[in-house]
Amino acid sequence: MLHLIKLSVGPKDVGQLRRIQALRAAAQPPLRHQTRMSPKRREELLAGGSIYWVVAGFVQVRQRLLDIVEDRWDDDTACCGLVLHPELVPVEARAVKAFQGWRYLPAEEAPPDVVPGQEAVRGLDRLPPRLRAALREARLI
Repeated sequence: MLHLIKLSVGPKDVGQLRRIQALRAAAQPPLRHQTRMSPKRREELLAGGSIYWVVAGFVQVRQRLLDIVEDRWDDDTACCGLVLHPELVPVEARAVKAFQGWRYLPAEEAPPDVVPGQEAVRGLDRLPPRLRAALREARLI
């Protein structure tokens, strides 16, 4: 299995990404992200892979890849459509430097999903409550 990682350009937080995607999915189903380059490792990606979104400098959520299709921009130029499951799954936040386009992300390097109630495993239970609340609000945990 293989994943993609991509900067979410525009949205300032996961909530805004969720709203933008909901509007896109309603206007032109199925939900997809258009990109210039088509991944060459299609079969590996579609064997359970996800796209990990970098929002505000941190990998914060992922979406399962359902298909990779030929698509068209609004000006009728050919492009690639990454068909996405609508659910945004929170992952352990990780800082990422800016890059262009998308990159392959090996499964062993992907951040794990956030499992409710496991903050103690990561040591977050030792942080002061106000700091934990601020980090949650900033979608860093």
